[in-house]
Amino acid sequence: MTTHKSNIETDSSTTETIPNRNEKFQEEIVEGLRSTPKKLSSKYFYDKNGDKLFQEIMAMPEYYLTPCELDIFKNKTVELADKLSLGNEPFDLIELGAGDALKSSYLFRHFVRDGRDFSYMPIDISGNILNELQQRLQKELPNLDVVALEGEYFDMLEKASAISERKKVVLFLGSNIGNMELEEAYQFCNSLNKKLNKGDLVLIGFDLKKNPNTILNAYNDKNGLTAKFNLNLLVRINRELEADFDLSQFEHYQTYDPISGACRSYLVSLSKQDVSVADEIISFEENELLEMEISQKFSKADIQELADKTGFAFVDQIADSKNWFVDAIWQVR
Repeated sequence: MTTHKSNIETDSSTTETIPNRNEKFQEEIVEGLRSTPKKLSSKYFYDKNGDKLFQEIMAMPEYYLTPCELDIFKNKTVELADKLSLGNEPFDLIELGAGDALKSSYLFRHFVRDGRDFSYMPIDISGNILNELQQRLQKELPNLDVVALEGEYFDMLEKASAISERKKVVLFLGSNIGNMELEEAYQFCNSLNKKLNKGDLVLIGFDLKKNPNTILNAYNDKNGLTAKFNLNLLVRINRELEADFDLSQFEHYQTYDPISGACRSYLVSLSKQDVSVADEIISFEENELLEMEISQKFSKADIQELADKTGFAFVDQIADSKNWFVDAIWQVR
């Protein structure tokens, strides 16, 4: 394998260029706003300001998800590393939606100390966050082999396979699997299985069902950071698609259903209004909802069933000290 030190690769080997990505952003935003009910994809939350706001959200005392999963990676590093071990075989450690690699860094630092032969391949749609990550890792771990891949998860998984034929260990942390409807989560895991080879491992973070108030407070904080995070997507649409959303006419609303485990974020239109987006007029009724994000919660039985039905063998699941969050380890059958 060719060694790439702290190098960001985009999907330039495909036909998708930066202008095409902007076209895809416009297409998916307009399509979502024209659907019934109206919806926006949470993957577009993460522009530069969205990245900053999410970092602030993760630091909130109410937002338990980050400290819970951090507890696992910080205090059960050796257990994680043992479960993800492929013997002494060289491997690629691939992180989907890497962000700042706060949690995964405990794992790859352990592998570095152990002298393991591996490459770290962070994948993220945000070039801004990847740039920050590569600069930090270059300073802190100059001997770490890093290949940063900017783009959509499965496009970049294909690129990772083209770069290297080594075994893969794929991390999908932060309960990002919960940002999908259940049917989508099944489709995602099934597609992930097909992108990998027999024996490859995946580690997926799942937020467990728990006291409903604990969950609701994490997504409806009293300081309004989550509201700002949601509204920031309208700011991005205004900037990049020459739209004219009036943020004062939209209000954040949060729900959680403890039976289904679906935690949903909405923006509520406070008036009957027309919004121009990319030269199209989108009409809102007063009190009409705009779906922003789902954050699905799971039982341990749900997680087992998801693995069984999407082609994975269940290896183990490691919980935090509160038993609020688990990192499930599966292997491609």
